[in-house]
Amino acid sequence: MRHSARYAVAGLLLAVLCWSGNALVARAFAGQISPFTLSFWRWTLALSLLLPFVAKPLWQHRRELQAAGWRLLVLAAVGIAGYNSMLYAAAQTTAAINITLVNTCLPLMTFIGAGVLLGEWPQRRAWLGLGVAAIGLLVLITRASWTTLSTLSFNHGDLIMLLAVADWALYSLLLRRWASYLQAIPPLALLGVLMLLGVPLILPLYLYELSQGARFVPTAATLGAIAYTAVFASLLAYLCWNHGVRVVGAAKAALSNYLMPVFTAILGWLLLGEGLQLFHWVGGALIFSGLLLGTKRPAS
Repeated sequence: MRHSARYAVAGLLLAVLCWSGNALVARAFAGQISPFTLSFWRWTLALSLLLPFVAKPLWQHRRELQAAGWRLLVLAAVGIAGYNSMLYAAAQTTAAINITLVNTCLPLMTFIGAGVLLGEWPQRRAWLGLGVAAIGLLVLITRASWTTLSTLSFNHGDLIMLLAVADWALYSLLLRRWASYLQAIPPLALLGVLMLLGVPLILPLYLYELSQGARFVPTAATLGAIAYTAVFASLLAYLCWNHGVRVVGAAKAALSNYLMPVFTAILGWLLLGEGLQLFHWVGGALIFSGLLLGTKRPAS
C-alpha cells in the first residue's frame, strides 16, 4: 500500500473513531438535547471555529467554488444537514445495537453505488474484504451467539437510520463523482463552504423544533457534548473522511464503517469500565482483517 493510501486509511480510522464517540454522545444525551438542536449548534460552533481560518482561502478560490456551484449545495444538504440530523433523530427511539445493525448497510450500498454511479465496480479483493468484515461485525453484534438475532426488534427509528445511511453513502459517492470540481479547492475551504451552506439548511428544522417546545439546559455536560461533536465529529472527522474518499475511493472508504462497533466497545471499556470479552477481540480482528484486505492495492 502506498504511503498516500496508508495515510488515507489512517485518516478514515480516525474519522470512524470520532464518529463512534458521536454515536455515544447521541445516545447519552437523547433525552437532554433534541436532535435538530444538537445538529444546529454542533455545526454552528464548528463553523465559528473554522471560519477565521478559511475566510481568506474561500475568497482566493472563489472561481473554483463558483465552478462547483450547485454541487456544493447538494453536498451540504446530504453531508452536513441530512446525515447527522437523521442520526440524532434515530437515536431518540432506537437501541444502540439497532444503529450498529443498520450501519452495516453502508459498505454494501456504497459498493453498489460506486458501480452504478461511478462505473467503479470494486475488485474481487474488496468484495472479499467486505465479507470478512461483515462476519466480524456479526460476531460483535451477536456476541458470538446466533440466538441473539432472534431477540432483536425494530421500530421507526431504524427506518430513519436506514435513510441516514443511504444519505451518507450518497455523500461519499458524490465526493468521488465530482472530484474534478472539488480537487482544486483546499480541504479546509471545502469543509468551510459546506458548513456555510449546511447550517442555514438545518436552521428551519431547529426553529420548528423550538416551536414544538424543545429546549435544552446549558450545563457543563451538554455544552461539552456539543463541543465534542463540533471539534472531533465535525472538523477532524470530516477532513479525514473527505481526504480518504479522494484517495482510496468511496467503496473502500465505506469499509472502515465496520470498525464503529469495535471502537464503541473500546470507548465503553475506557470511559465506562465495560469489560472487553473474547467476542470483542475475535470480531475486531476479523473486521480489521477485512478492512486491510479490502483496501490493499493488488501487487503489480
